Amino acid sequence: MPVNRRRFLALAMGFPAVASANVIAPVTQAPSDLVGTLISRAAAPRHSSELWVLIDDQTSSLSIFRGSDRIEHFSPISRGTGGARTHRVRGDSTTPLGEFRIYRFNNQSKWRIFIGIDYPTPAHARMALETGVYTQADYEAYFDEYRRHGYPPQNTALGGAIGIHGIGTSDPQIHGRYHWTQGCIAVNNQQIDRIASLVDVGTRVVIR
Repeated sequence: MPVNRRRFLALAMGFPAVASANVIAPVTQAPSDLVGTLISRAAAPRHSSELWVLIDDQTSSLSIFRGSDRIEHFSPISRGTGGARTHRVRGDSTTPLGEFRIYRFNNQSKWRIFIGIDYPTPAHARMALETGVYTQADYEAYFDEYRRHGYPPQNTALGGAIGIHGIGTSDPQIHGRYHWTQGCIAVNNQQIDRIASLVDVGTRVVIR
């Protein structure tokens, strides 16, 4: 579903420069960790009844909250073999840190259930431009595709197809002992069933 003007501008809030349909201002300042700044404000409910997800890399845990009340907690979880960082590029097996929204479900995934999040976000795109991972043309194309499809492109230099999933038929012993994914967050099959029963398209996910 295409992004309407109000939602698109909301996605772009907090940017050093906001993309327009035709012209995007060039970067004139030193690169900053915009995603890190957003994360520092993200791990709190937006309102008292918000259902949201917090994934903490330091504790290898996934928690689901209703407002400030934690209703589920899963640990350990697995992340990418490349670690977790605000900066991620295609193929580095890094789990992206940031504030995301769920935008799709695949209930026939080889990982049992795959819950897709909207990585790369506009903040990740802005950082990619500032650090030279994106050219100005890449940056403009990112926003053009986002406007047309309602979700970010998945085939740029930043990679894509990031989400929360189960282990499918993989070895649960490996899951319990190692970080093994290519950038996604993995939980066991019983846990992904429970997560999928609680969250929905639009649910906010914070990975920090």
